Amino acid sequence: MTGKNARQNAFLRLVSGNGAALGSESRYSLPPSKEMVIGRDPSCQVVLDAMMHRMVSRRHAVVRPLSSSPDSTFSWLLCDLNSANGTYLNGQRLYGCQELHPGDRISLGADGPQFVFEYDTISQATVMTANQARPLPPATNYQNHTHLKQPDSVSFTQLFPIISTGKDLTRKAYLVPGILTVVFVVLMFTTVGHPQANQVIVAFYIASAAYYFVYQLCGKQKPWWVLVGTALSTTLILLSPLLTLFIFVFRGILPGNLPSSQESTTFTELLIRMFFGAGLMEELLKALPVLGAFFFGRLLSSPWRERIGVWEPLDGILLGTASAVGFTLLETLGQYVPEVTRNVTQQVGIGAAGQLVGLQLLIPRILGSVAGHMAYSGYLGYFIGLAVLKPSRSWQILAVGYLSAAALHALWNATGSINALLLVVVGVLSYAFLMAAILKARALSPTRSQNFATRFLGPK
Repeated sequence: MTGKNARQNAFLRLVSGNGAALGSESRYSLPPSKEMVIGRDPSCQVVLDAMMHRMVSRRHAVVRPLSSSPDSTFSWLLCDLNSANGTYLNGQRLYGCQELHPGDRISLGADGPQFVFEYDTISQATVMTANQARPLPPATNYQNHTHLKQPDSVSFTQLFPIISTGKDLTRKAYLVPGILTVVFVVLMFTTVGHPQANQVIVAFYIASAAYYFVYQLCGKQKPWWVLVGTALSTTLILLSPLLTLFIFVFRGILPGNLPSSQESTTFTELLIRMFFGAGLMEELLKALPVLGAFFFGRLLSSPWRERIGVWEPLDGILLGTASAVGFTLLETLGQYVPEVTRNVTQQVGIGAAGQLVGLQLLIPRILGSVAGHMAYSGYLGYFIGLAVLKPSRSWQILAVGYLSAAALHALWNATGSINALLLVVVGVLSYAFLMAAILKARALSPTRSQNFATRFLGPK
């Protein structure tokens, strides 16, 4: 219907929203009597989810009515509101304002949510708009809007940005990791000349950074005290008589007795021993706190059961990798570093040389846990969480996860004595297995829409 009894109704249609449901809810009508602000702030007319669209500013862009012609056709103006990641119109970054035309594509950030500006023709008798009594803004000459410059005036918050961005520091600027880094750096300075204390601080910092990387990839919030408690539980198990029982079963009864440095074995025999004595034994040991969290969570009421327990693969990965951090720290600081330090000191007679070699061993062991203990335990954690989602196949799922994690572990230990290149291949393979499990866990997650990692690797 056209003519004087009809008018053009403008609207924005969300066409790409990083997992948002694209349906009737994705269409936003543009009232001709007021502007429409788009952003994460609840006061905006078009509000985008803060967890899903972290690249979108609180008040990112605005669409303003520009003028009205005699045939009731309105013009609309798109303006960027000094957003952090920019507003793009048809692939070109927008500076200032520009008039919109049907079919124009608006993107909030280079790879953020996208809208299409469109018109449809509706009967004048059916038009119901909000704030009809509000006068339209005066028409202004907006020629060459693309080349408009930013105003010369400087606001107080532009001079002191921390005043306006302070609320976003913890969520968007990694304030907590920055604070912890500063604290660890100060501790490293204060322990110069005290090698053992310095090694402990360096180990904890590297382990925290490696785990934070995995946590960001998982994208699910889990209380920090639950993660720390899982790591501590693993260290307590290693220091308890339970470890002796594990060694007796897997290395005494089962064929998992690890060969000594003087003993000659074939690769096949070494692989079998590592499968039982390292893979099966250590992966089960590290999985105990994860299984404990699952059973303990079932006894709690909501929301504590979801926060503490294991209800999906992401929970299993987060707790499994946390358990691996505790295992790696105790194994490295309590066994490998002291042993190599003592051996080198006895050989050269210089304590400083032993401490230096110990530090050289500590860094790759802790940093490499992402492709080592964290990879195996996180991979098994995925299967523990998957078994919770698929209870009818739980034993089959757990068996596949346990055996495959133990096999990766055994393969790493066995190839370490053969060739460094093979060790790289196995390490990359283990890392790939963990990353694949994380990506699949994010796709299977019942809380996928709340995942904060959806922009870390792009849309799923």
